[in-house]
Amino acid sequence: MAKPYLIDGLKFDLRIYVLIYGVEPLRVFTYNEGLARFATETYTGPYKNNLDNLYMHLTNYAINKGSSNFVKSQGEDDDSGTKRTLTNVLEYME
Repeated sequence: MAKPYLIDGLKFDLRIYVLIYGVEPLRVFTYNEGLARFATETYTGPYKNNLDNLYMHLTNYAINKGSSNFVKSQGEDDDSGTKRTLTNVLEYME
């Protein structure tokens, strides 16, 4: 993706949990909360000198918890942690 949407200059992904209850008719239930995981280094476009910077390009929690910039979330209302609630991120986007 040439120009990803960033929050606070960081790449992130969203985890939205759903249950497919049936296919005919299609019945899908969405859990009312989800999760957003953030990279721990400010994003700049991919160049030869930063391709190996996993903390910038990946949002995987297992990788980013080893970063010196890792911020443990302090609760559901925390809008600065490396893991945030889906509700928090959607409110930010509004």
